[in-house]
Amino acid sequence: MTRKAKPESSTQPELPASTIYLNRELSQLAFNRRVLAQAEDDSVPLLERLRYLCICSSNLDEFFEVRIASLLANRIEGENIDPPELRAALERTSAECHRIVTRQYELLNEEILPQLAANGIHLLRHDDRNEAQRAWVKQYFEQHVRPLLTPIGLDPAHPFPQVHNKSLNFIIELSGKDAFGRGTAIVIVKAPRVLPRVIKLPDHLSAKGQSSFCLLSSVIHAHIADLFPGRDITAYSQFRVTRNSDLWVDEEEVKNLRQALETELQSRQFGVAVRLEVAANCPEHLAQFLLNQFNIERNRLYAVQGPVNMVRLGEIVNLVNQPELRFPPFSPTLPPQLANENIFAALDRKDVLLHHPFQSFQPVVDFIRTAAHDPRVLAIKQTIYRTGMNSDLMEALIYAAQHGKEVTVIVELMARFDEEANINWAVKLEQAGAQVVYGVVGLKTHAKLALVIRRDDDQNLRFYAHLGTGNYHPNTTKFYTDFGLLTSNQELTAEVNEVFIHLTSLTKPRNLTHLWLAPFSLQKEIIRAIRNEGQIAREGRPARIIAKMNALLDESVIRALYAASADGVKIDLIVRGACALRPGVPGLSENIKVRSIIGRYLEHSRIYYFRNDLKHDVYLASADWMNRNLFRRIEVAFPVLDKTLKKRVMTEGLNPYLKDNTNAWHLDVNGVYTLKKARNKQQCFNAQQHLMTTLGIPATPPEEPV
Repeated sequence: MTRKAKPESSTQPELPASTIYLNRELSQLAFNRRVLAQAEDDSVPLLERLRYLCICSSNLDEFFEVRIASLLANRIEGENIDPPELRAALERTSAECHRIVTRQYELLNEEILPQLAANGIHLLRHDDRNEAQRAWVKQYFEQHVRPLLTPIGLDPAHPFPQVHNKSLNFIIELSGKDAFGRGTAIVIVKAPRVLPRVIKLPDHLSAKGQSSFCLLSSVIHAHIADLFPGRDITAYSQFRVTRNSDLWVDEEEVKNLRQALETELQSRQFGVAVRLEVAANCPEHLAQFLLNQFNIERNRLYAVQGPVNMVRLGEIVNLVNQPELRFPPFSPTLPPQLANENIFAALDRKDVLLHHPFQSFQPVVDFIRTAAHDPRVLAIKQTIYRTGMNSDLMEALIYAAQHGKEVTVIVELMARFDEEANINWAVKLEQAGAQVVYGVVGLKTHAKLALVIRRDDDQNLRFYAHLGTGNYHPNTTKFYTDFGLLTSNQELTAEVNEVFIHLTSLTKPRNLTHLWLAPFSLQKEIIRAIRNEGQIAREGRPARIIAKMNALLDESVIRALYAASADGVKIDLIVRGACALRPGVPGLSENIKVRSIIGRYLEHSRIYYFRNDLKHDVYLASADWMNRNLFRRIEVAFPVLDKTLKKRVMTEGLNPYLKDNTNAWHLDVNGVYTLKKARNKQQCFNAQQHLMTTLGIPATPPEEPV
């Protein structure tokens, strides 16, 4: 049935930004709340709950290092934001951060640690340890810890020491006089960064089948008095400072980006302090002393009921061997068309779509490794954003360069928190003879592209490419959901080559028919496709948009979505993290639904679907709908042209997530997320579990007991 056409484009009501856009920082914290909810869920295996708690804490660390640091920088510089508005934003985010942190430690102390103990996993404080355990800890302190400690008594000749970002430290107040007859009262002790923060006690000190751990902070705490013979400790506390961790280089003056970054990395540990964490029993005067020392306002002081660095508790998850307290093991599959056949021959017949982690990332490694060893391959080109310290992919590129192939690698040195690993790989690649460039100054190269140029049987050059939504990182491919396309489509791969020429030569890319490239055309093409659906709706035909991404913050795209909604386009958005779009506003966004999926795997794929009068346009991309992705990064969105693979993206990447009634959080008009569970007789459906079942290798049932 054809609907009656609308004669004109809908116009949006004039509403203030605070009404039509949700606050970015609060939306990001709401995502952290959803992660914390996984730690609260008693249906999640216990060690995985602890892991989620640590992930939540790690997310908060980065939130302060980046987002709060950015807000404070705006306040200091007085740019781009009205001070009262900024002050209000800081107050709101501060209040929510305090609520999240309070809940984290409640959960740790009241649920997770007691349940771990009930399962034979004990995190022992000094008072919990028996005589034998205390003797072992004392010996460990004397042999491994004390020799590395350097207490700093503060006086004019001993100024407050440099404190590394997120490092463990102690502040101690002493009575009496020092060895020189002076009343140096305050001492700072920095915990050695080379020592583990979680220490496993020998098995013989625990009951059979049980495991005992203690924290480095507890070891130092128990024996800290031994550092100050002849003096009494009157007050003390552990503390940790979080600092601004954004790197900055003067891109107009810098001559060598890699050398500039190597210098800047050394100073990252000592950026502007943005948060102070202390123990809950820290005396007020010591807390105030530290606040003054680091120039931190009181609302960014966190007095916590436990270790100041909760992230480190994740080490327990890795040290405990109790599979029943983890998610069941999962094995990804390999596409059958790649079994026992040369990958290039397989791609000559048909493109291959990979859906990670449900399907293995190994074919991507094999693609580069085979190219490195294939005598017909002349050149390999690849972008690198995150790849980690150990990478078979990088080793294959090094091998190819050493054996005479033309290897070009675009390494993004400014990939936050992966800068050091990327610099190391850049050096190794250059030493092997590869051509290494660092993208475009001022723009992060975030596109995920690899290209192989090979001679065919007729001695003609033929292109093969991998395009993906995720990083070339061996670890994240096991835990992040992403799509990758291996293709020999010569039109598409020729455009991939044009992008590489653009990035190395800095010339304007030729007209790209298939690829949407940021910062040139990506936002424009997204808005064009959204408006096209609006036009279709106004003409009375069904119109539909489904998009999946990590974050939705670009105001121009949001306004286009609002206009399409007003035109009658049905829009479903699957946004894992921060979302500034406000759904369900009458006359503005009543046709838009937003959901967020939080489960075993981190949802990371970016998919854009436009119905387009049954053409069913499907794009996979490296980019979220954020201003930084659309204008301050090199990003690529690429079409899925094969109809069978296009259908796979829909049936695996979108439809299950719209059906999920187990891990789906729905965003309402007030910016509040609610977990929607199956109701009444409705069957539970978990999108990730569905994909594990349909794409993965079935789990081997346990053997019957003899």
